Amino acid sequence: MHASGLREQWFHWAPIFKVLAVLWLVLAVFMAIPWLVLLIEEEPDAQAFAFSIAIVLVAVAITLLATLRVTVELKPWQMFLVTTLSWVTISTFASLPLVLGAPQLTFTNAVFESVSAITTTGSTVLVGIEELSDGLKLWRGIMQWLGGIGIIVMGIAILPFLKVGGMRLFHTESSDWSDKVMPRTGGIAKATLSVYVGFTLLAMLAYWLGGMTPLDAIVHAMTSLATGGFANSDASFGAYSAQPHLLWLGSLFMLMGAVPFVLYIRFLRGSRLALWRDQQVQGLLVLLASVSLGLALWRMWQGTAPFEALTHATFNVVSVVTTTGYASEDYTAWGSMAVVAFFYLTFVGGCSGSTSGGMKIFRFQVATILLRNQLRYLIHASGVFPNRYNGQPLTDEITRGVVAFSFFFFLTIAALALALSMMGLDIVTALSGAATALANVGPGLGDTIGPAGNFTTLPDAAKWLLCVGMLLGRLEILTVLVLLTPMFWRR
Repeated sequence: MHASGLREQWFHWAPIFKVLAVLWLVLAVFMAIPWLVLLIEEEPDAQAFAFSIAIVLVAVAITLLATLRVTVELKPWQMFLVTTLSWVTISTFASLPLVLGAPQLTFTNAVFESVSAITTTGSTVLVGIEELSDGLKLWRGIMQWLGGIGIIVMGIAILPFLKVGGMRLFHTESSDWSDKVMPRTGGIAKATLSVYVGFTLLAMLAYWLGGMTPLDAIVHAMTSLATGGFANSDASFGAYSAQPHLLWLGSLFMLMGAVPFVLYIRFLRGSRLALWRDQQVQGLLVLLASVSLGLALWRMWQGTAPFEALTHATFNVVSVVTTTGYASEDYTAWGSMAVVAFFYLTFVGGCSGSTSGGMKIFRFQVATILLRNQLRYLIHASGVFPNRYNGQPLTDEITRGVVAFSFFFFLTIAALALALSMMGLDIVTALSGAATALANVGPGLGDTIGPAGNFTTLPDAAKWLLCVGMLLGRLEILTVLVLLTPMFWRR
């Protein structure tokens, strides 16, 4: 390639790397928090964090120097690359303290843990979490917290601009959230971050007053609002099963993380009924209440005390639907009906514009609207039945997006499960592992990766496949698939 051609390629790629460098710098700043904790406690893991910070800062310095005179004005194709590369590179850099500071972890396991954290999936390969240093426990929580705010900003400000995701549904409701959302990204991010930080501080205080140690309160607050699910115990949230008030607090904060953050902002700006009038939030609350009550009755029929049954049913249903992945007890021991129910719930997810993963409630609601009107057309062929959601018409663009995402979501699960089964995994582990990775839930089903197990015994190749699945699920699949099309590279 001629020198002029190389300069032209660099001109296209330089803005991408400049944005990535800023994101890496943010990661290094947050990496310094557990490093300072470890220095104060005089723990040997402090050295691992120091080396990790140094590596990240060198990468930042080199990249920023190389792009010093570059103006960041990203085109749509560059946004696709920034979105995908940011999650991949941040997950890689975030694994460095685990690679250098947790000798029991191989490189594969460290990357798996990091990807699971940044994507807020919550699957873990760690055994003996209680024995980790305070710095590593804190870093696991920080990774998920950063992933959570990244998910919200991506869902509100980036994916709608790329015509991916469900937040375009909100753009027809108010001039504050119009298709001019990209120039307003700074304001959106600032308001979202304020709400996110406020809720996190509230959760920290509530958990601490509820009886958690300060470190546990901080980590669980971050992973609850991020709907991530990392805990400071191998027993997950089950370490607090004897304190039901903490389970109810956990249910509340997981639910808060699964609601669209733009609705919180509208509420704070004076639209007091924004939360309760939203069709997506209504659907989420109805689903959680009905399934929790149903499973609680099932547990009572099995002989469990009413309050205990309702507490654990509510907590675990909220955890799975919001894709948090906490477990207060092994719900796969509740019987085959409960196992099937939780497998179905794995796919649901919370609301679009929240920290949760999965298919999202709105896609099921849109599909229901389309099915209902299709049945009406079969009966009244000449009738006119407009498709409306939240009082607004459903455009062809949104409908196509829902259909395309749903098709590729289940196709990807099928392909991933098939690949996992070829590595010797049983059907329950392969299918639930693929589903929980793509939906960013955390625990799967079965003895190996169920709520009472973890992912450490899986083959390394299976862990790398699940890393791909977690990233695909977090990036709404289509954001990555578009990069694989020849048309994308023939701009």
